[in-house]
Amino acid sequence: MSGGSLIALKEDAIDGNAGSNGNVNQPTHQQQHQQQQQNGASSGSAASAPAEGTRQNSLQRIQQRKQKVFNLPISQKLAKLSMYSACQAEGCRCTGWKTPQENRHRDVESSYCPEFNEECRNANCRHALQSHIAHLDGISGVEMNNLLGAIIDMENLFMSMQRVDDEDTKKVYLYLFRLLRQCVITRQQAVIRGPLGDPPFESPCIAKAVYSFVFYKYHHLSPNELQTMTEVAKTFLNFLNHYNFEPPSLRKADLKNEDASTYKINYTRWLVFCHVPAFCNSLRHFETSLVFGRTLLRTVFQYMAQQLKKKCISERDRFPADKRSIITQMPKFLEALKGELLKDDSPIWDQTYRPPSAFLMQQRKRQQDTATNASGTVNNTNGKRVNIGEPIHKRPKKDIDRSSGDSNYEDLPDETVIRAMKAVCESKAINKTEILFPVNVSRDENVKAEEQQRAIEFHVVGNSLTKPVDKETILWLLGLQSVFAHQLPEMPREYISQLVFDTKHKTLALIKENMPIGGICFRPFPSQGFTEIVFCAVTMSEQVKGYGTHLMNHLKDYSIQKGVLHLLTYADCDAIGYFKKQGFSKDIKLARPVYAGFIKEYDGATLMHCELHPSIVNTQFISVIRRQSEILKELIAQRHNEVQKVRPGLTCFKEGLPSIPVESIPGLRDIGWKPQTRAPRTSRPLEESTDPEKLAASFAAVLQAVRHHASAWPFLKPVTAAEVPDYYDHIKYPMDLKTMGDRLKKGYYVTRRLFMADMAHIFSNCRFYNSPETEYYRCANNLERYFQTKMRELGLWDK
Repeated sequence: MSGGSLIALKEDAIDGNAGSNGNVNQPTHQQQHQQQQQNGASSGSAASAPAEGTRQNSLQRIQQRKQKVFNLPISQKLAKLSMYSACQAEGCRCTGWKTPQENRHRDVESSYCPEFNEECRNANCRHALQSHIAHLDGISGVEMNNLLGAIIDMENLFMSMQRVDDEDTKKVYLYLFRLLRQCVITRQQAVIRGPLGDPPFESPCIAKAVYSFVFYKYHHLSPNELQTMTEVAKTFLNFLNHYNFEPPSLRKADLKNEDASTYKINYTRWLVFCHVPAFCNSLRHFETSLVFGRTLLRTVFQYMAQQLKKKCISERDRFPADKRSIITQMPKFLEALKGELLKDDSPIWDQTYRPPSAFLMQQRKRQQDTATNASGTVNNTNGKRVNIGEPIHKRPKKDIDRSSGDSNYEDLPDETVIRAMKAVCESKAINKTEILFPVNVSRDENVKAEEQQRAIEFHVVGNSLTKPVDKETILWLLGLQSVFAHQLPEMPREYISQLVFDTKHKTLALIKENMPIGGICFRPFPSQGFTEIVFCAVTMSEQVKGYGTHLMNHLKDYSIQKGVLHLLTYADCDAIGYFKKQGFSKDIKLARPVYAGFIKEYDGATLMHCELHPSIVNTQFISVIRRQSEILKELIAQRHNEVQKVRPGLTCFKEGLPSIPVESIPGLRDIGWKPQTRAPRTSRPLEESTDPEKLAASFAAVLQAVRHHASAWPFLKPVTAAEVPDYYDHIKYPMDLKTMGDRLKKGYYVTRRLFMADMAHIFSNCRFYNSPETEYYRCANNLERYFQTKMRELGLWDK
């Protein structure tokens, strides 16, 4: 969900920060002590919800525990995994290594590291620990951390299951616990299948309906007022995404049998796909507002609205002065949304209903402007941190705005794209001059050409204390030390030498004529999932040739190959521009506990971060973009030639034909025109309602409101010939509000078209007879706008 909301309360949180000795069914004294430290145990009821700070602290503790486990030595990690791994000995059915009797109170996450020859305490096993981890040989660090993260999630689920009282909730926790247990044994990703179905469960989703409601109800407001209502809608959706629904056992009293059954299904879906994955990274997480629709919102709206109003009142003083309007408008917004939620014929719940493209583009532009000008706090509200051990599907993506429903895009036919690619290739083959002397060629292309001709080479070199280092590597390291010392004069030479020759640091060297002319010294932290860039420099005589960019691209590809997707560096004022061009940003998307205490901090320098995409080959990225740009230009040129084609004019009108269909105009379809299809009026059932009394009541409400408007005084009764002698010489179809009231009482208005036509006569007659500078003319304009507003509020206006 797009950000900007100021209330981020989750009414409850399930957490568990307990250690484990491998026997999940019998928590140790240490586990129980850690659980007593947790604030806000889950009870399944919003009434006992902890504060937001407690929830954030709980989630942070879970993440800190995971980081602690990820940083353990390999032997302790394997011991932790062995407790949930089946014994590999032939015929043995033991599903997890049990700590020996004398060490059963010790924890492998702290100081205990069992020997690989220690026997399992299970009487039916008695095999060594080595038998339980034999299948883990050769496992990568990322996969190992994923398994450890799933184990911690599983332990947290077990401890949460002990704290809840609701049986339905316990069953869901037990199901997810067993699912993760099986996934750890089989080393597979957790996938939820079964009768619950797959998200989304209803269309349109709540988020899309709420944004449609904002347009439907408030699009006539000024831009500032409309932006305020959009912020109110975001706040409501954010509250819904963090709201803790009551278990079905507490809702039986106020729900019918059918509604109670439906709510039980939706509650289970919410637990499995939304609530538990919020703290359990091993399961795929979905936002409540994007996977549920009207059915769930109807069930929980009343109580949730009360909680939101209370929250707004209690947090009013925490809001900035310029955001207080959100608090003021929230009660009105909730009441209006409640009306549309209860109406069976509300258009916002129609799948075919969507705001105009102009409104969506305007809203998207405002969101971009807000994100550009927003503070770091607001940005952090939306950001999802990527952590080691977190599955790929949990990592943030730039998704299409599903809430807006703006998916009205079409791909070009494959034949068109292939034709453009062929034309680009033929153009290059014909124009030999451009091949020899390319126009606006990228410096990166020249560097790649030198690399292909082996004029330059890139090597990752480093010192070692465990194996011999060849003479060439030592000479390159000495050369790199000299390059860094000359290009970074403010850095002490002893410090440069210490890091370049440190065994934990590596250097990506740019070699030309067997001499290093540049390089990037870095230290990888694979357990933390990031690499720290320490030095980056190119010899002065070789600068401005694109070597720096190509060096960084090689380092990015090297990091991706090693499974590290984050680069961090402290850049001084002179280097910030370079790192920005390489994709680095001051917006750090890694959680501070991941890198704090690992990366070296420098006074007067700025921490910058770059997140790598595993599917991008960075050394080829510029050429791919350049190729795409050429194809796009060719497609535009082909389209331009088609549009510029001159077609013969129409002669049918000279022959006496009064009109022709628009689609018959030559060339109209060729430039992309499509006939506008009028949406079916299923979303406007009041137009030809089968309930005349309901329709008449709506008309009476509108007419009563129009009569009491300050600009209605000229139209309250018919114009008399005595007051305006020539009025009826000009006006052939007079109309006024009194006549409309009489017609309404007689049942004349059986459709809204008749009602709207008579009202339109009032305004058109006034403007026809009176000049624009008169008071009557201004009253007609004001009253017409008010009439349209009232009709929209009742869903009777579709213009």
